[in-house]
Amino acid sequence: MPGYTMTIDGQSVKGSKSTGVINPATGKVFAEVPDCTKAELDQAMSAAQRAFPAWSRDINARRKVLQECAAALQQPPEGLARTLTKEQGKPLDKAGQEIMGTSMWCAYTSMLDLPSEVLQDTPQGKIEIKRKPLGVIAAITPWNYPLMLGMWKIAPALLAGNTVVLKPSPFTPITTLMLGEILRDIVPPGVLNVVSGGDELGAWMTSHPAPRKISFTGSVETGKKVAAAAAPDLKRVTLELGGNDAAIILSDVDPAAVAPKIFWGAFENSGQICSAIKRVYVPEKMYAALLEKLGELARGVKVGDGLEAGTQLGPINNKPQFERVTELVEDAKKHGAKIVSGGARVGKEGYFFAPTIVGNISDGVRLVDEEQFGPALPVIPYKDVDDAVRRANATHFGLSGSVWSNDSARGAEVASQLECGSAWVNQHVAIAPNLPFGGAKWSGIGVENGPWGLLGFTEIQVVNSVKL
Repeated sequence: MPGYTMTIDGQSVKGSKSTGVINPATGKVFAEVPDCTKAELDQAMSAAQRAFPAWSRDINARRKVLQECAAALQQPPEGLARTLTKEQGKPLDKAGQEIMGTSMWCAYTSMLDLPSEVLQDTPQGKIEIKRKPLGVIAAITPWNYPLMLGMWKIAPALLAGNTVVLKPSPFTPITTLMLGEILRDIVPPGVLNVVSGGDELGAWMTSHPAPRKISFTGSVETGKKVAAAAAPDLKRVTLELGGNDAAIILSDVDPAAVAPKIFWGAFENSGQICSAIKRVYVPEKMYAALLEKLGELARGVKVGDGLEAGTQLGPINNKPQFERVTELVEDAKKHGAKIVSGGARVGKEGYFFAPTIVGNISDGVRLVDEEQFGPALPVIPYKDVDDAVRRANATHFGLSGSVWSNDSARGAEVASQLECGSAWVNQHVAIAPNLPFGGAKWSGIGVENGPWGLLGFTEIQVVNSVKL
């Protein structure tokens, strides 16, 4: 098995312990990565603290470094995309798109400016409002888009003048370690440190005295633990957590025309997107037609190993998530739901689950009320739009949602009633580097991306000077 190393203080660190990484297409270990010890984490945190003063001085130098990082990812090393597919499961072409997206996010962020404002400038004195970096950032990323979501944190944190200790998910650590290796010769020592390990490492990071902020993307349950761990030290937090996005179909659309967009809004990356469509509310009169079309689409998709040509949907990333999706679908069956397509695993090896469309289901069933984060979509009829909006909002989640209508103005008016961070009309998962992304309610605290995300890695300083 190839060896992968952590990046600590600009150096390659094999680590004193290791752990296996499973290929979700086979269910078997295919690589070993370091399992960071507490002492090695201390080394990474200390390196980040030492590097902070020099790194925080010159934004133009930081901008140049990030642009070099983006360029390096434009020509990634051979095997990076294949490795991403092997550890995450997504089709190879989608892995390549993620790498290019990672470069694009880095390049865009490098061009942002930190605002400053002069409130007063007179012979008597000057008052200026500045944005200052926080210090060391502890960044923890999930397994669905490990490279791209890592860059969502790395680029703005570094541009703002912070230093970073980054931990990827234990299910997908390899490509993030490779990212550390790629950027190791570009970013000054100690500025970006990449460590790998399990939940215990994450707990050490959140309670460590060095970081002044924790940037976390993951589940609501873990996000609450991160917030609790940050509280005693008053660490700042940005938490991008789970979602249970509702798509509301209005009565003026053609079910056959909208079905493919709904399908891929739900099933892209095998449903493993925090802001994917997780439940669909459709008028009673078109309910049967939409169910039939979605089922037809689901049955026509090729599910398989992401390295195989023509694969459209790969496996669920890991065994616990596979078991969760299976459990939620089985629970729906017990409550009388109709499985229009799928409803069971595919094959005997790996974590493949057939894209599943579920009808005859309503609020109160776990598959509707909880976040499945996998290839299973409940479709729910409604009588009037106000009721659909009420049901869409009747949740602790508030990440995003969408409304579908031939009248985009009417769609926007309905979408504005959704209690979520991003409300889309006739589209879903419309995420871009220049748009803020974050959630309401339990779906998060703070935002990522664009100038708003950049400001989240800073604090305000008032410089107020007068003459003696």
